[in-house]
Amino acid sequence: MPDAYIVEAVRTAGGKRNGKLAGWHPADMGGAVLDAIVMRSGVDPAAIEDVILGCVTQAGEQAFALARNAVLASGLPNTVPAVTIDRQCGSSQQAVHFGAQAVMSGTQDLVIAGGVESMSRVPMGSNFALHEKAGIGVGPFSERIKTRFGVSSFSQFVGAEMLAKKYGFDRETLDRFAFESHRRAAAATHAGAFTEEIVPLPIEGGTHTVDEGIRFDASLDGIRSLKTLNEGGVITAGNASQICDGASAALVASESALRTHHLEPIARIVQMTVTAGDPVIMLEEPINATRRALAKTGLSIADIDLYEINEAFAPVPLAWQKVLDADPQKLNVNGGAIALGHPLGASGTKLMATLIHALRSRGKRYGLQAMCEGGGMANVTILEAL
Repeated sequence: MPDAYIVEAVRTAGGKRNGKLAGWHPADMGGAVLDAIVMRSGVDPAAIEDVILGCVTQAGEQAFALARNAVLASGLPNTVPAVTIDRQCGSSQQAVHFGAQAVMSGTQDLVIAGGVESMSRVPMGSNFALHEKAGIGVGPFSERIKTRFGVSSFSQFVGAEMLAKKYGFDRETLDRFAFESHRRAAAATHAGAFTEEIVPLPIEGGTHTVDEGIRFDASLDGIRSLKTLNEGGVITAGNASQICDGASAALVASESALRTHHLEPIARIVQMTVTAGDPVIMLEEPINATRRALAKTGLSIADIDLYEINEAFAPVPLAWQKVLDADPQKLNVNGGAIALGHPLGASGTKLMATLIHALRSRGKRYGLQAMCEGGGMANVTILEAL
């Protein structure tokens, strides 16, 4: 089967809730990363055959075909189609998978895949909470679903506590991991590790180029001082991902498109996997998805040079690392969502941009990224840096 290549991968610097990117309409933020992909790759914008963008909370300013609106807000010609998808936190990673599948099948040659999420302007859960407040419907989970799984609701916070308990992680372990995320993100920022992947966005008083959630003065004592989200639990706002505004995108190309448009790839997609499991614990599935992805390629975890495992909550990458016996020095080497933020539908290609640039800067070959997702799903992508 033909290969699919990544030509460019970019992201905005993360914005805190009601922070520096809160003034950006999500369609405009999406349009900005589309324009950056075109400008940096040098591709003819009219040659883009589709735009696939992930977005989790498709309501308000993110409703009504957000991906198409991002195209209309960009410099792309209005002849470029677009579609918005929701695989929860893995939405933009799945967008890359769909784009790569189109390229590998020969259906298309050039696709931009990415994601957008303004968690300031479209709060998480508002797509059903507003209906609930208005007395419309019973919410996304029917009684049949709740009866089947013996729960009154599904909660990522409950899942995170369950995961920590199952794998034996106490509060101190989670807090130390969170502190290391901030330390690594701060060090990477000071070293200019994110410079090539970040798309500068104009904001009032200047340009936004630094991830706003990083605590450059973070201390372990400060993280320890935070209250747990649930009484008797171990999860706090300090060892969980930060609410974040952001957008990201990648240009997926076929080998023939590389030749036709004189494009230089930065990575090759080696393997794409999506799996699903227990929707109650919810956050454990990256382990199973990684096992399947490695089995399909014949690679071992030791063959992978860098891992990006989304830090939705500290127990997620820690459980993944423990079960798979992965090298902690290869895991989220530039920090993760605990420090950098988790802009939901944009996080998949955000991690991909960071992973590819980290591999290339270190002269490494293989990278693996994994994303836990609502409903107990997980996406895994294995990449080869070029």
